[in-house]
Amino acid sequence: MELRLSNKIEAILYLKGQPLSIAQLAEYAGCDRHTLEEGLIELIDDYAHRNSALEVVETVSGTYSLQLKSNFQELVQTLIPVELGVGALRTLAAIALRSPMTQTELVNLRGSGAYQHVQELVEQGFVRKRRPLDSRSFLLDVTDKFYQYFQLEQLPQLLSNSDNEQEADVQEQVN
Repeated sequence: MELRLSNKIEAILYLKGQPLSIAQLAEYAGCDRHTLEEGLIELIDDYAHRNSALEVVETVSGTYSLQLKSNFQELVQTLIPVELGVGALRTLAAIALRSPMTQTELVNLRGSGAYQHVQELVEQGFVRKRRPLDSRSFLLDVTDKFYQYFQLEQLPQLLSNSDNEQEADVQEQVN
């Protein structure tokens, strides 16, 4: 049985679990861009004519994703609720806005309660914690689950290290 390219693309999007570019899809599928685009159009058309909870969508950055249709988001919230307190959400926001950042920087910004928040956020899968070889402090950044759960493709770069005034405003809002 020969595997249709559209089915292979569907499997790739499902297995990767993140938006992929045409070039990435073509590489994983082992075909050229033109052939991939034809298979992708066929897959999008298949989903458009199915009575399915899933859809293939193009993101604003031109990548493609297999995702749950928006009218099922309430079901997601019911079945996979994330119970984060206000403090943990504020800590998550600080990490997301400054990602990657050291745990020391986070504790200076949010206070010692951030240690517990980080542990909770790592357990929930929203934050990745790793120790660089050249540092005593853990490096924190948000995971793909963060972007998927909060339905974000990426965060705008809101902070610049040279803009201390804007940084102070954000610190006040986070605290």
